[in-house]
Amino acid sequence: MRLCGGGVAALRGVRDQLMAKLLRRAWAPERRLMASSSAIHPADPHVCIVGSGPAGFYTAQHLLKHQQAVRVDMFERLPVPFGLVRFGVAPDHPEVKNVINTFTQTARSERFRFLGNVTVGRDVSVEELRHAYHAIVLSYGAEDDRALGIPGEDLRGVYSARDFVGWYNGLPHNKDLNPDLSCDTVVVLGQGNVALDVARILLSPISWLQKTDITQPALEAITRSRVRKVVLAGRRGPLQVAFTIKELREMIHLPDTRAVINPADFDGFKDALSSLPRPRKRLSELLLKAATEQRSRDPAVEAGGREWELLFLRSPTSIVASDGGASPHVAAVRFTVNQLEGEGDGAVAASTGREEQLACGAVLRSVGYRSRPLAPGVPFDPRRAVVPNARGRVLAHPGLYCSGWVKRGPQGVINTTMNDGFETAQSVLEDLATGKLGADSSRPGFQAIDKILASKGVATVSFSGWERIDAVERTRGAALGKPREKMLDVQEMLSVAVQ
Repeated sequence: MRLCGGGVAALRGVRDQLMAKLLRRAWAPERRLMASSSAIHPADPHVCIVGSGPAGFYTAQHLLKHQQAVRVDMFERLPVPFGLVRFGVAPDHPEVKNVINTFTQTARSERFRFLGNVTVGRDVSVEELRHAYHAIVLSYGAEDDRALGIPGEDLRGVYSARDFVGWYNGLPHNKDLNPDLSCDTVVVLGQGNVALDVARILLSPISWLQKTDITQPALEAITRSRVRKVVLAGRRGPLQVAFTIKELREMIHLPDTRAVINPADFDGFKDALSSLPRPRKRLSELLLKAATEQRSRDPAVEAGGREWELLFLRSPTSIVASDGGASPHVAAVRFTVNQLEGEGDGAVAASTGREEQLACGAVLRSVGYRSRPLAPGVPFDPRRAVVPNARGRVLAHPGLYCSGWVKRGPQGVINTTMNDGFETAQSVLEDLATGKLGADSSRPGFQAIDKILASKGVATVSFSGWERIDAVERTRGAALGKPREKMLDVQEMLSVAVQ
């Protein structure tokens, strides 16, 4: 049977009404979730994040994007945000710091609150946070560096590379480091990106550094520096270096600076290249090229230039003190010469029994970072220096999560941290959706924590307070021809931020 035009139109009308009704039902929950975020509903999920570095911000970004009712409060012990993006990225790598623009967009969400100058474990306990929030994400990073455990490690002139980086990047508790740069030779123990960063900063032309956000006291100290050679020592060989090709290329192209790499360390090297993954192969090929094409010594380079050296198959056994004086200073590093057992990344350094000694006036220890336990009752694996977890869920502690270096150890780059933060955020979202976090019942969130902090006289810094600090730093930097001049004193930060 055929329908006339009016009958077809009538049926279409009925169909459209049914579809509209179905769509209204399907989208009703979504519309409720997307209601004005300025109105706080009692059952809105409240999540707090401890730490404002990349891991914390990426976790917050994913939560806010994929759960339209969630509210995120971020606690940071310093008055300023961004963690290692601000205090760990080298001053001459401004492009890496561009992620701050993304983090700023996250921080400006109406469902996000930044709370600087709050130390979790001192100003507020983890237990108090657990009563106030549906979920807690620990993203406080790795604040310690690994010790060598060898004699002489505490001598004057021996520094943690982490502290050295904090010093030239303006980390408040490193502002008084005052490293002794009056020597000719510095030994860096380690061959990762941080090791190359500190070597590059020590050897870069001052005209380059003057255009960065390196702190003025550090710039002045490096300007007076007498350091002409930096030796980077590693316990394994060229195929096991931990730095990346970008950092190596920058070192190779430093002006008026000569690379010193022993070609004998590359015997049999070409045979191994074909089986390497592409990133490692490209890095290894560049290393080999640098070893075979390094500039020869000439009087002009020797007189005014600088040099850096990659010293392979060397493990430090002690740091030797200078003779005499009530407070002896570092004078040399004693090494054992190694040989490799095994191949590739799994190769193990084994001592040959031979020893060498290298004279120097300063030592920078760059053998990795470690996280600290946050508070009693929070699980912590002291051997791996991480919080035990499965996809960010802290084991046997529902509602407690971790992200970043405290979750997986100090490794990877910004992109690695982003994916890691997203994974943890997804675990939180899954647990909210399945009712494991009791999000159907209300939690007071910051309203409860605010009372605790106020009772202790803690002055919190909002994100707008940070933006006031940011504006002052940029103005001071512009006067010096720099992107910014960082504040080094916490009290000064607070005086600008808390108005």
